[in-house]
Amino acid sequence: MGENIIPLVDHRYAASVPAVPEVPAPATGLLSDRLGRPLRDLRISVTDRCNFRCSYCMPKEVFDKDYKFLPQASLLSFEEITRAARLFVAHGVQKLRLTGGEPLLRKHIEVLVGMLSTLRTPQGEPLDITLTTNGSLLERKAQALKAAGLARVTVSLDALDDGIFRRMNDVDFPVADVLRGIEAAQRAGLAPIKINMVVKRGTNDHEIVPLARHVRERFGPGVILRFIEYMDVGSTNGWRMDEVLPSAEVVARLGAAFPLEPMDPNDAGETAERWRYRDGGGEIGVISSVTQAFCSDCNRARLSTEGKIFLCLFASRGHDLRALLRGTGPQGAPYSDEEIAGALGLIWRDRDDRYSELRSREMAPVASGERRVEMHYIGG
Repeated sequence: MGENIIPLVDHRYAASVPAVPEVPAPATGLLSDRLGRPLRDLRISVTDRCNFRCSYCMPKEVFDKDYKFLPQASLLSFEEITRAARLFVAHGVQKLRLTGGEPLLRKHIEVLVGMLSTLRTPQGEPLDITLTTNGSLLERKAQALKAAGLARVTVSLDALDDGIFRRMNDVDFPVADVLRGIEAAQRAGLAPIKINMVVKRGTNDHEIVPLARHVRERFGPGVILRFIEYMDVGSTNGWRMDEVLPSAEVVARLGAAFPLEPMDPNDAGETAERWRYRDGGGEIGVISSVTQAFCSDCNRARLSTEGKIFLCLFASRGHDLRALLRGTGPQGAPYSDEEIAGALGLIWRDRDDRYSELRSREMAPVASGERRVEMHYIGG
């Protein structure tokens, strides 16, 4: 291993089996954690594989041809994912986001979308089902995803300039194909479409205004461009604070080109701060994941590709839900929905994660020797 290679600890097995209460409390949809935060959003990673090698997520020197991704048998099946999602919904989840890796690499992903679209909240309402993608396969998949029940899509796009985009995805993939995928999503009615740009100072920050101008002119107000501060997720991306461009500076640059005014959030726990163009040309968002922690109202849980529950994007350990989905109780019978829902309730009620808030106060816990979970494995 060369001196520039960052060793990757295998987080796929750093998890404990959740405790199952002897008498599970019924799910009421009113679950909250130690800080009073409800459970509303479940992010489901359907694959740990991706066809891009972006340096801030899956750098090529780590995720090379010899890297061992999860075998198919380790992944949760569509039936297991749907069952888990149903139990989370019983506890209050209203939104499901499919992510990865690159979720469109999972074969027959539209079948999973169709299964999830049949779920309903305790009040009988349909769920908000969305998907985050790098856009490389979106042109051919958009219509099938919409027909299956997908409501919205978020596309990662870090530069408009083709040369910069190819360097950042590090597999020489052209930006034009992603732009066509966004157009296909528009035609299919996947709306509102969001475009996420991870901003790295000195790498692509000069693309902020050109990308905003292009989105306004090509896609119109139905497409929302969001700018994300470069985050210290995982252990392989070589994150440095001096490469973070604060969202306040992003807004200042955009406001100088296109006058902006602030907007109210759509929902409690929303990660993006919203701004609208004063000329009616749509809106943009900024996600200040480093400079302005939003832990206080975080209502998100994450389910990894092979069934580990993580309660924070910056976690180092998870809870092995797959062990319950595939296992048996003390009497030798498979765990019931009520037992697994009871275990989920215990996990969320004990949650007190607030890594970003502690980091911003310079109170982040000292490393325990375990590396934080990687973005490709848990999703954004």
